Amino acid sequence: MKVKLAKTAGFCMGVRRAMEMVLAEANKKEGPLYTFGPLIHNKQVLQLLESKGVHSLEDLKDLPPGRIVIRAHGIPPEERKALRETGLRLIDATCPRVARVQAIIRYHTKKGYTAVIVGDQNHAEVKGLVGYSAGPVHVTQREEEVEALPPMDRVLVVAQTTQNAQAFDHIVDAVRRRFQNVEVFNTICDATHQRQKEVRAFQGQVEAVVVVGGYHSANTQRLAQISREVGLPTFHVETEKDLNREALSQMASVGVTAGASTPNWMIKNVIQELEGIRSSKDSSIFRGIRQAFKFLILSNLLVAGGAFSFAYAASILLFRHNPDLTFPCVTFLYIFAMHVLNRFLDKGASAYNDPERAAFLGKFKVPLILSALVAILTALALAYTKGPATFLALTGFSLLGIIYSIPLIPKRIRHKSRYAKIKDVPGSRSLSESLAWVALIGVLPLLDMKQVSPPTALITILAVFLIAYIRSVLFDIFQVQGDLIVGTETLPITLGEKKALVLLKVLLTLTALILGVSPLLGLVPSFSGAIIASVFGLSLCLFAYERHWLQQGLTLEALVEGNFFLAGFLALVR
Repeated sequence: MKVKLAKTAGFCMGVRRAMEMVLAEANKKEGPLYTFGPLIHNKQVLQLLESKGVHSLEDLKDLPPGRIVIRAHGIPPEERKALRETGLRLIDATCPRVARVQAIIRYHTKKGYTAVIVGDQNHAEVKGLVGYSAGPVHVTQREEEVEALPPMDRVLVVAQTTQNAQAFDHIVDAVRRRFQNVEVFNTICDATHQRQKEVRAFQGQVEAVVVVGGYHSANTQRLAQISREVGLPTFHVETEKDLNREALSQMASVGVTAGASTPNWMIKNVIQELEGIRSSKDSSIFRGIRQAFKFLILSNLLVAGGAFSFAYAASILLFRHNPDLTFPCVTFLYIFAMHVLNRFLDKGASAYNDPERAAFLGKFKVPLILSALVAILTALALAYTKGPATFLALTGFSLLGIIYSIPLIPKRIRHKSRYAKIKDVPGSRSLSESLAWVALIGVLPLLDMKQVSPPTALITILAVFLIAYIRSVLFDIFQVQGDLIVGTETLPITLGEKKALVLLKVLLTLTALILGVSPLLGLVPSFSGAIIASVFGLSLCLFAYERHWLQQGLTLEALVEGNFFLAGFLALVR
């Protein structure tokens, strides 16, 4: 079945920010952590937070010292005051866009305006907004309710940030017809606008729509309502278990969107289940191609193939002629083996970052582990043919790769340290992966060379490190949500996603300059300029991610890895 995912499906900025704040606090393990009311309207996420020691509460009496989080919906001023009086450390995760609406209401009602809030009066966000009014305030959700409003001299109209945009416009028109002095602020979140627009755009592109999110989530219900209004068969589900497989099997194409409180891993689970439904209209040829494509990615053969291609291209910088294929083959075998073994050792993150890969690993556990062991033994055998120095070096690299995810501190004292494994060290994943690529592609071949040009070797090693590091950090950015859940402190989590993206842009520019200038100085062959194409490709992937042109998933992963195949292809046809 063909599945089309809406670009803005899943966590909105405010919910994502609140989740990241709560998970970051939970990972500190500094005593009790509470949220004042449920953080978001998603039962599965709340269960996950409970498992991490984050408890939702309404009653503030007799609480031990700890921390409490104000959820993204915000709260009224009187409740904020009550929280301060508890002595708990206050962490404000109010969505900045909700805070803006609160400020607008407070400012204008102090100047004599009467506030009209377009929204659901029982919603947590609206209850918080009402508390910021300095005078009378009215909540309305339907156009016909405007006639029941009392006479008002000056009217302020704002919206709950997740309201239906078209309904808001109709209510504003009705208010303008009835009252003369009206000040309107369209405070519907841009993400909500876009999300609703994308649902309407599904019309004519897909045969049905699946909306993923909590059954009690107002914005998720609204997406389902809009989908039905445009005439599309609509299935609102909380998880993949709720899908009506029989009805969906009659569809050739399905659109998928999700509410603002739906995490990535739940969306991915639904997509995986949908793609597994054999549509009566599905072509067996295209289905076979999709399955083969997925197998290459999920089995780690694609990343290993990319490493082989890149090693082949980098060898030309070192040897200045057709390279010995032994070292690219060793690179292929090592990268395949270490990716497989470390994914099994670190399967907690995979369950949230990539549920489809986690399911694949579980299904093919024995053959994958056996193939990884055969691969590393074959790599060692190839290294042995190049001499004892190469063999011993690869043996050392292999041991380092295997212990990366293994606890190094005895179990009885492990609780005393945050860093029981190498992978627990903040930012270690990106650094370890890039150093492994450098060791295999840049260092190992040097042990077999009789004559080495130091400038050439240095530039090759630097270029390999930078490109591999960019690749690794890019994937870390894609996986922030899952890494936060399991407590993995990657570079984007330590720096923040925005700073990590800026760092990648700086490194991409630096790499392009090094590869562009070095041939002009005669330090490396002119071919190095061709590898800039892979740097340019990585830049495009980064740009596409920032612009939400591509969602996180197998396609984006394949495009990133494809840049390393590009380098190998250019080396082959040079």
